[in-house]
Amino acid sequence: MKPLADPLEFVRENTAVERPPLVPEIALHLASEVVPLWQATEEKLSELGLPPPYWAFAWAGGQGLARYLLDHPELVAGRRVLDFASGSGIAAIAAAKAGASQVTASEIDAFALAACRLNADLNAVALTVTGDDLVGDPGTAWDVVLAGDVCYERPMAQAVFAWLSTMARGGKTVLLGDPGRSYLPREGMERVTAYSVKTSRDLEDSDLRNAVVWRVLDHSN
Repeated sequence: MKPLADPLEFVRENTAVERPPLVPEIALHLASEVVPLWQATEEKLSELGLPPPYWAFAWAGGQGLARYLLDHPELVAGRRVLDFASGSGIAAIAAAKAGASQVTASEIDAFALAACRLNADLNAVALTVTGDDLVGDPGTAWDVVLAGDVCYERPMAQAVFAWLSTMARGGKTVLLGDPGRSYLPREGMERVTAYSVKTSRDLEDSDLRNAVVWRVLDHSN
C-alpha cells in the first residue's frame, strides 16, 4: 500500500469491488483480505497521512438502512434524501435505486467522498457529494435523512442525535441504522425493523450483527 495524493486513485488501488451480504444489489469498493488496506493499522495509516478508512467497510448499520430502503422504496421515491456520514455511500446508493428524486451523500473525509463517487458510478446512480459538516444545518434541502453507524463515540452520538431530533421535529423522515453501538440513545426513537448481518471478527466482535433500523421521533407535540 502506498500513499497517494489523489483519493480517487487511492480508493481504486487499495480496494476490491464486492457486494455486501445483506445488499447484494449494490457493488462497492471495499477493503478485504485480498488488499493491503485490510491489514493496515491505524499507526501505519497515520504515518502515511491517512485517516482510518471507515469508508472501506460495509458496516452493519448502513447495510440495514440500505436493505430497508430497497425493500420499501415508497419511503424515498420522489423525495430529497440526505445520507449523513455516508461512508461507502451504501445507503445513499440504495435511496437512489429506490427512486429518490435527489440524494446527497455527506462526509468530512476526502477518501470517503472519493469512495462515494466511485461507488455511485459502479451502481450507475447519481449522487450529490459534499464534504461540508452538516450537523446543525436546518435541513430545508431534504425530506428524508439517513444516518448509519454514527453512535460509536459519545460526543458524536450526542451531537448528531440532537441534530437528527431537530430534523424530525421539522417534519423530516429520519432513519438511523445501528447494530447496538455503545452510545445509541435509549429514547426518542422507535424500532422499525432489524436484520441479521454477516460480518467479520476482524471488524466486529461477532460473525453476525443485529442491524436495527430506527425512526427518530418528533416529540414536538
